[in-house]
Amino acid sequence: MFAKPSSRWALVAVLMAAAALSACAGTKKKPQLAYVERPVDQLYATGARRLDEHRWTEAVDYFEEVERQHPYSEWSRRAILMTAYAYYSGNQYEDAVAAADRFIQLYPGSPSAAYAYYLKAICYFEQIADVQRDQGATQNALAALRDVARRYPTTDYARDARVKVDMVYDQLAGKEMAVGRWYLRQNQPLAAIGRFKKVVDDYQTTSHTPEALYRLVEAYLTIGVVEEAKRNAAVLGFNYPGDRWYQDAYKLMERRGQPMERRPTPASNVVNPGPDTPTESAPLSSASPALPPPENTDALPPAEGAAPASSASPDAGPPVVDAPGDAASAPAKPKRWWQKLNPWDRSGR
Repeated sequence: MFAKPSSRWALVAVLMAAAALSACAGTKKKPQLAYVERPVDQLYATGARRLDEHRWTEAVDYFEEVERQHPYSEWSRRAILMTAYAYYSGNQYEDAVAAADRFIQLYPGSPSAAYAYYLKAICYFEQIADVQRDQGATQNALAALRDVARRYPTTDYARDARVKVDMVYDQLAGKEMAVGRWYLRQNQPLAAIGRFKKVVDDYQTTSHTPEALYRLVEAYLTIGVVEEAKRNAAVLGFNYPGDRWYQDAYKLMERRGQPMERRPTPASNVVNPGPDTPTESAPLSSASPALPPPENTDALPPAEGAAPASSASPDAGPPVVDAPGDAASAPAKPKRWWQKLNPWDRSGR
């Protein structure tokens, strides 16, 4: 027989309680460093060492501690950017983007804002999936990389962004080609034509354009629109006379009784694999990683006990300080860019 209503409600309550407990167990809060007040330069230096040792999570902890204990200092501003870079280095892209966004919102006029925009773009770029999957991250990367190139056109970040924009275009073209080939296999040439035309119109500087023109020849011949097939074959032959795709288009037009005037000029010692072997997009793994954060464009204040800037002549070089013992005669180990805590220290630059 059926269970009593009271029993059913008791069972529902037990299941809801179990679900709530499992949800709480799955959302454990990130542990924080115990609050022990420390000098800001000590916290920052420890975070920098952890970064140098590739201990990304610990580096984040110390840079966040700089913000927590000294929230309105110049060190805090720098620490936000370093937090973003540490998250990026540990492949925690969402957290890196959030930290970069926070820096942009708090310090939009800072010279280092250029790097925050750039790091956001690289985070999206490194999340691009292969052409068989959704290209949402690709669109985000394209918009962010363009934004960097538009805002800071003369910087190294813009130059790297423009290189990666070309790779993103190649990826988007590869996606359109994959869908278009699928439509051809499904005997839907009209739908395929729309995809191939998009490649020719929007991504004509990519490596997929010769194949797109060939596939248009193929699709137009399938539906009997011979003049369009001839036109696309002629465009392919004029722009890519030595490409394997024009060789295939030339043979295809000959077989259909529509010989082309321009003969292909194949490159020597190159084997044509035939039209069944599609063009592959350039591997995104070949792209360079993100450039490191800039050196201190926003000068950090001196550590506690250091001489103020006004106490030295502006033309004087940095003071020479010998370490005790024999270390004074040994060559100094060059500092990493993120370990240069004193803005007047230019050793190792």
